[in-house]
Amino acid sequence: MTLEELQQMALQNNPTFAQSAANIQAAEGRKKQSGLYPNPTVGYQGEQIRGGSFHGGEQGFFVQQDIVLSGRLGLNRTISDQELKQAETEADEQKVRVVTNVRMSYVQALAAQQTLELRQHLSKLADDAVQTSHQLANVGQADAPEVLESEVEAQQAELAVTMAEQNQQRIWKALAAVVGNPRLPLMRLEGKLEDTVPVNADELVEKIVNESPAVRIAELGVKRADATLARARRESIPDLQIRAGMQQNGELLSEPNGKPVGLQGFADVGVRIPIFNRNQGNVATARADLERAKREVERVKLVLRERAASVVQNYAFSQTAVDRYKNQMIPRAQKAYEMYAKKYQEMASAYPQVLIAQRTLMQLEVSYITALETFATSSISLQSHLLTDGLEAPSQPGGIDQPVREVNIPFQMGISPQER
Repeated sequence: MTLEELQQMALQNNPTFAQSAANIQAAEGRKKQSGLYPNPTVGYQGEQIRGGSFHGGEQGFFVQQDIVLSGRLGLNRTISDQELKQAETEADEQKVRVVTNVRMSYVQALAAQQTLELRQHLSKLADDAVQTSHQLANVGQADAPEVLESEVEAQQAELAVTMAEQNQQRIWKALAAVVGNPRLPLMRLEGKLEDTVPVNADELVEKIVNESPAVRIAELGVKRADATLARARRESIPDLQIRAGMQQNGELLSEPNGKPVGLQGFADVGVRIPIFNRNQGNVATARADLERAKREVERVKLVLRERAASVVQNYAFSQTAVDRYKNQMIPRAQKAYEMYAKKYQEMASAYPQVLIAQRTLMQLEVSYITALETFATSSISLQSHLLTDGLEAPSQPGGIDQPVREVNIPFQMGISPQER
């Protein structure tokens, strides 16, 4: 299975995409609702209905409508429009999170696969050493302690294979969860850890700070808070209240024929005078929210720099470690092991020296894979704005976006996969 196939599977099955789409639909609904005009009121009105001895009374209907002034409906739409843009940006951010999480899980699974292959190879070498030691013991060229040491080394290598298999299963289950297919059977992955291309870490940090979706979401939060403040300032301007209708007046006229007054109209126009309540409290709250939103942009940028620092450190150290393991330490350890093994077969050295050389080579090989994994995951994290959590629910529009979560920071160098 390739990385591209895993990413396509995640784009189809990961539930957070549906959540992002639902957030966008909800924001569109709020935008539409916020710009709707208030409904009119239609009712019945009656006065002196019985009329008494004069057979009077007034009965009729009225229509009442509030006329919204000061452009508040337009400001409501502006606020909701910023929320919609936040939801759309959050959806873009979530796509980056999912794709990045798949890439990092793929690298971890690939590292586990290569580690298992290495453990299996070393276990085979240990088994061969046991056979060799038994053959040498049969002809009197090896003593019992050497045979026992070779057998213990083979058992340790076999146990290491079991641990590597369990670690591969654990990582594969995590990968299957991210792509949205928890029943995905374990299969071989295509690719090599050595294919990671070096990047300029410092340039990527600046790109993260300036172009991260988290920063754009925070900046949209400033625009939303600014529109909310403008809306709060307009709130003190009262709406125009208009009421009009028709009614039948049964009061008799003083004319000789005594006819009733008949159909007549009425109208009321009024406004609520903002003497005591001028929305002062909400204006102060909106002003404080605007200040908080501005500081949120600064905070997000500082958080990104803070979290990127450890990733850059891991990247730089792992890059150096990969180079030294590949070009210096492993070739020398391999040569030393081969020389000791040859001398042992020629009875020129003791078997413990072979075990020490073999163990050293094994540790270097495992450390090399770990360094490659850290190098690749750190590079992916930097290139993806530190967005690596594909199963975290997208933030609601208007809420505080979490640009980086501690759980998603690539592991520190020196920590083995089992300890993670």
